[in-house]
Amino acid sequence: MKYTDNALNIITAKSYKGIGRGWIIKNLKGNESIEKIVSLLNSNSKQDTLITIDDFEVTKSNIINQIEQLEGSCDGIVAIGDKDFPKYRGNVKESEQPIFLFYKGDLRLLNIENSNITVIGLLNPDNTIEIREQKIVSEIVKRGITIISGLALGCDSIAHRQALIGGKTIAILPSSLNNIMPAKNRGLAFEIIEEGGLLVTEYFNDHKSAMDLNSRYKDRDRLQALFCDTIILAASYAQDSSERWKIFDQKLDSGARLAMEYARVYNIPRAIMYDQNTDTKNPMFDLNRQLIAEQKDITILTLKNLEVIINKIKSNKSNGNNYNTYQADLFN
Repeated sequence: MKYTDNALNIITAKSYKGIGRGWIIKNLKGNESIEKIVSLLNSNSKQDTLITIDDFEVTKSNIINQIEQLEGSCDGIVAIGDKDFPKYRGNVKESEQPIFLFYKGDLRLLNIENSNITVIGLLNPDNTIEIREQKIVSEIVKRGITIISGLALGCDSIAHRQALIGGKTIAILPSSLNNIMPAKNRGLAFEIIEEGGLLVTEYFNDHKSAMDLNSRYKDRDRLQALFCDTIILAASYAQDSSERWKIFDQKLDSGARLAMEYARVYNIPRAIMYDQNTDTKNPMFDLNRQLIAEQKDITILTLKNLEVIINKIKSNKSNGNNYNTYQADLFN
């Protein structure tokens, strides 16, 4: 497994009470000495007791022991300050910027120079949604663009599997690499690696509670937004779909709603799959309709404007334009 001492120090610093991503981004650039990190923890955090260098080393050793359990499941760890730590897209506040990643596969797929499109949606799409999503993903991978999704059942799985037909795909996980979730998609995860793709997560241990797991899913949704050049929603229920359609025996709201909202906040271009002639009474398109009604900067996908999106992404990458230029130009 490949990792730097810097990555271990960043992970160790974050393990202390009250230390989150925002604190790390504000106080550390990467590659600081342990003495410097301990000094900052003691002077700029809310620790109950003074941290010594020995304390930090013991905590770091315990984390190393946990990380070593990933051997075989994880190829490496990268953190801020490491030369191969991938740059996110968009405008992201400090508390939501990634500070370390565990990965298996080709980490270069996350590079800012690589063209990535995230495709997400609900867990139980009908057959027509599946066929339409497959066509969209097929067109994207034909142009050499990498597909990102969250390895969930339904639309995520469709996106990954279609991308594997001649393309590359990245699965962003809410779990550690040695306990892939959902368990039903572990075979798909292995296939992604075998075909030159990537698995990535911010976690190296199991969740401690249902609340912790829910938080990890939200973190997964945020990473899906901030590592892509455009995010596409295939289909999704909305937050009020259960009440609207009187369906109370299942949870209809999905993480796709959160990922789309993260993309809006980060100024990541967003597009949705929707046909007014066929989808107006399908509850699986509730979120799509809601986004069309509320947000004018949403693009409704057709094969023609999908081509426009792809061409602009490729053009800006090849011309070396920075992300802000790309973002401003994409839908003009």
